[in-house]
Amino acid sequence: MQLLQLVISGIAQGCIYGLIALGFVLIYKATETVSFAQGELMMLGAFGGLAGMTMLGFPYWLSVLCAIAAMALFGVVLERLVIRPILGQPAFSIVMLTIGIGYVARGLITMIPNIGTETHMLPVPYKDEIWQLAGLVLNVEQMVVIGATGVLCTLLYALFRYSKLGIAMQAASQNQLAAYYMGIPVKRLNGIAWGLAAAVAAIAGLLLAPITFVHANMGFIGLKAFPAAVVGGFGSLPGAIVGGLIIGIVESLSGFYLPDGFKDTAAYIVVLIMLVVKPNGLFGEKLSKKV
Repeated sequence: MQLLQLVISGIAQGCIYGLIALGFVLIYKATETVSFAQGELMMLGAFGGLAGMTMLGFPYWLSVLCAIAAMALFGVVLERLVIRPILGQPAFSIVMLTIGIGYVARGLITMIPNIGTETHMLPVPYKDEIWQLAGLVLNVEQMVVIGATGVLCTLLYALFRYSKLGIAMQAASQNQLAAYYMGIPVKRLNGIAWGLAAAVAAIAGLLLAPITFVHANMGFIGLKAFPAAVVGGFGSLPGAIVGGLIIGIVESLSGFYLPDGFKDTAAYIVVLIMLVVKPNGLFGEKLSKKV
């Protein structure tokens, strides 16, 4: 029973890692670049929900929807004004730019008096509620994380499987030049991909906030989501979720059964093992070059 409790807790935490890893994968598939600002986008989304509820007086669900929509718009604008002008430059330049975006976002939040320097509780309607089922004590906050992740994954699957937008995004991720010649608006799709990644990061932040509170440094969790993307396969959307679940469960079990310190390093140990055994990740495509 104790093992099952730990696994459920690890799944809930792994869902957060998986959602942030989804942002990594979406941006990578769209622009073949890695964005290290996903954690900070998650943090901005959490602060957006907090501002809607505490400062604007919106009800919980309206605040959530407004925060997600605002972050989606922010992602589109960020891609248009900051990222697009340097596409085509060396990958290192773009990576450093996204790291800088993260530092700027965190710095701007901490400059806001009485908000950025404090830790805040997001007043969700299901705070501190528990369910008891067959001897298990289930935290409703964790169940909401798991349920919301399942719903979001279903919506994303439907988007990429059945909608023209999703099919066009898949085509652009396969070969941008060929997609462009076929009349697909690749540049616009890149902006949509950044907006979608920012919206998913905001959802992760709003789900995580009731568990760990809202603060300027909560974006550092993105450092755990990057191993999730590597384990699942950097080009695979389902792999991001699976990799997040693996990292979350391993972290939960190692934190309980192994000595102190192993919990913080477990994610990177899993990554090292995966890189040795299957370098492309569980669902990654095997790439080869002919000389």
